[in-house]
Amino acid sequence: HFGRPRQVDHLRSGASRVLVASRNFANDATFEIKKCDLHRLEEGPPVTTVLTREDGLKYYRMMQTVRRMELKADQLYKQKIIRGFCHLCDGQEACCVGLEAGINPTDHLITAYRAHGFTFTRGLSVREILAELTGRKGGCAKGKGGSMHMYAKNFYGGNGIVGAQVPLGAGIALACKYNGKDEVCLTLYGDGAANQGQIFEAYNMAALWKLPCIFICENNRYGMGTSVERAAASTDYYKRGDFIPGLRVDGMDILCVREATRFAAAYCRSGKGPILMELQTYRYHGHSMSDPGVSYRTREEIQEVRSKSDPIMLLKDRMVNSNLASVEELKEIDVEVRKEIEDAAQFATADPEPPLEELGYHIYSSDPPFEVRGANQWIKFKSVS
Repeated sequence: HFGRPRQVDHLRSGASRVLVASRNFANDATFEIKKCDLHRLEEGPPVTTVLTREDGLKYYRMMQTVRRMELKADQLYKQKIIRGFCHLCDGQEACCVGLEAGINPTDHLITAYRAHGFTFTRGLSVREILAELTGRKGGCAKGKGGSMHMYAKNFYGGNGIVGAQVPLGAGIALACKYNGKDEVCLTLYGDGAANQGQIFEAYNMAALWKLPCIFICENNRYGMGTSVERAAASTDYYKRGDFIPGLRVDGMDILCVREATRFAAAYCRSGKGPILMELQTYRYHGHSMSDPGVSYRTREEIQEVRSKSDPIMLLKDRMVNSNLASVEELKEIDVEVRKEIEDAAQFATADPEPPLEELGYHIYSSDPPFEVRGANQWIKFKSVS
């Protein structure tokens, strides 16, 4: 039905219905995107790209869903319904949605602990994610993983140890190569983890073995409360693979991220080995829920990013100005998304917690049941695969 004129019915001031004239939308539009900075590469991703109306509406809905889901998590946390660690990614939606748009569902992705957005873009429902955050049975890890430990098909989770997912990602890329499949692994880490020694060890092995690994530094300018300038002697993260080629990408523009990802994936699939991507992005929330996020940066700074480079706003403006969608239609999507999040939150607060006897379950994936010792030697839990 895309591209065909449709009539949008609106309720204005109570019962008076005004029929908005049906419009012919364009099927696609071409946009100029920011040129990537390159390291050890002759040429980079294209500087123009075509966005279809169908894709545009899909990206808009996905980014809006991630944004609303994170705001709902913030609310549930403040109501003490979500406890423990909780790192939100609002402001960084163009990264998770743009990366997914540039790869295949059969490709692989592993990230650090700011993982709610990726869990959604990799195919899990908001219900399963919010129920995992509240520690309920219906959560994607049966309520046992929480914010930092969610998994999906070809998604190897959030990982709680800073930088530890990077060698694992290189290992997943090794498996891709070993199995002879034309697949790549996206290995994500933040600017805070970028100075970890294990990252450089993983670079070295990936380069030696020409692994199909895209190392992606999500640079949101602060590692916890420390700005990149105070933490890194070189903030050119895309160059820090030294012998590995790199790209610096506008991580607030979904089209930039998508094109760079397509370019990097094609590079890896062609057998040239690993490549680095630095996504320049920004988080609106603090590092985690215990960080108000304004002691090391000003409210004005956050406000400026929100008003000038918000990823959802940028996509919306592009689509409306190029006649790919109407403001009314995007508002309808907003309403649908809010309802979906509201329903998911209802489920996540009403769903029961897992029973205590399941504490020892799922230690192994396919083993006969055995007993696990509890807090003392007389307490025993059964473990079922």
